Amino acid sequence: MRRKVTIALTLLLLTSVSLWAQIHNPGELGGNINNTITTAVPFLLIAPDARGGSMGDAGVSATPDANSMHYNPAKYAFIESKVGFSAAYSPWLRALVNDINLAYVAGYYKLDDMQAVAASLRFFSLGDITFTDYAGYTIGNFRPNEFAIDGTYSRKFSETWSGAVAGRFIYSDLTLGQFVSGVETKAGTSAAADIAVYHQRELNWRNFEYAEFSFGAMISNIGTKISYSDATTEKDFIPTNLRFGPRLTMDLDNYNRLSFTLDINKLLVPTPPYYDSLGKIVKGMDTDVSVVEGMIQSWYDAPDGFEEEMREFYFSTGVEYWYNKVFAIRGGFFYEDKYKGNRKYFTLGAGLKYNVFGLDFSYLIPLEQQNPMENTLRFTLLFDFDAFSNQ
Repeated sequence: MRRKVTIALTLLLLTSVSLWAQIHNPGELGGNINNTITTAVPFLLIAPDARGGSMGDAGVSATPDANSMHYNPAKYAFIESKVGFSAAYSPWLRALVNDINLAYVAGYYKLDDMQAVAASLRFFSLGDITFTDYAGYTIGNFRPNEFAIDGTYSRKFSETWSGAVAGRFIYSDLTLGQFVSGVETKAGTSAAADIAVYHQRELNWRNFEYAEFSFGAMISNIGTKISYSDATTEKDFIPTNLRFGPRLTMDLDNYNRLSFTLDINKLLVPTPPYYDSLGKIVKGMDTDVSVVEGMIQSWYDAPDGFEEEMREFYFSTGVEYWYNKVFAIRGGFFYEDKYKGNRKYFTLGAGLKYNVFGLDFSYLIPLEQQNPMENTLRFTLLFDFDAFSNQ
């Protein structure tokens, strides 16, 4: 129970308070400080499905599927089947508590060969929390939760290019209106948009039955700041994120297909500056800016300059092998700089597709022991309505 309360309070602090460090002599740091960028509603960045989760959370240019909403909705215009649906579930932070989980459903419909629409729902539950007052008396039980509802329109520009725009409503209720430090809290809401492009073309490689190259790029969660109280003017950025990268797919013969994919990410959110003991900025830039200004500023505001800006990129890479388009084996690696969060883990997974149904599974292996993300599992069920109709 204490662990749950600690996690809930930590999440509240991360989403409702602008974190900053009081540093007397920033020159002594030389970049050797964990200057992590924090935002509200970080659950929006969690890979929700088992396929992407088994390839190091990569997917911006992976072959299109029902879960493309999270990685790159422009891929829906290139999806082969007319109608599809998926449902995914992931127990989260199982090394800490046993009732935090992420659920995700998504579906798409191709209007014609050139355009498609899709929608998704993401629900993140933090489990059961018992709130107490300063004397330790119970004042209520609550299950904090957050969710996001998405919709997108995707269209081909040509035989090899497509684009998409998406809208998102975000709701985050972490405190049930409790008073924190004498201030009444509320659920936070925000509206956001995504823009994305996707390129896919066949390669004329004689050594392979078929080869394909693709490239995708997406800016997600361009939206209003979020607040958890009417009593303060401070609001927090949501995780506006740039994601881009390529994919290479090769058919070794009629039965064996191999794909390699890479995602490069960067949060388009201001980097926290260094402060002195009086709270005055001594290195870096003020983060109290508009959303658009913050996106631009995020490219040059790191206190330690260009070197720190480069640390703010994080990478996902994955490989996928299919046998006869029925059975898949996947693997991947996720890397984040040690001064920007230090998430590093391998991922493994498998997939099975037979006629109407598909089932994916993934498993996360962190590099360090006793990591709260260790043994993370994801499960995804996919349903192909075209295959059902054909049967």
